[in-house]
Amino acid sequence: MEEEKLSSLKEYQKLCRLTAKKFDCPEKEILTWSLGIAGEAGDVAGCIKKTFAHDNNQKKGIRENIGDVLEYAAMICNFFNWNLQKILKENLEKLKKRYPQGFTIENAKRDKTKIDWNE
Repeated sequence: MEEEKLSSLKEYQKLCRLTAKKFDCPEKEILTWSLGIAGEAGDVAGCIKKTFAHDNNQKKGIRENIGDVLEYAAMICNFFNWNLQKILKENLEKLKKRYPQGFTIENAKRDKTKIDWNE
């Protein structure tokens, strides 16, 4: 089977919409996506723990659950009509501003680099 190519995160968001459950209630929809991302992130952590603390290789599970986290993230973006590509770009800009020479404990204190999400 040939690996499917995605040309953009916008296309990924669109494809996620095609396979996602449809909801009549917006509150149930956003709760599903937000609780889903939390659950899948917990699964990533659990697989990492099993791999490294219990010597039980769960790398395939880590990979699968990261994919699920990204699907839920895309659906949260879809819910709010946000562009995932733009969010990732904004995040990189924030990180470059916070850590211009790479990570340091001093820069991690976030003095004057915290994003005002009310803008």
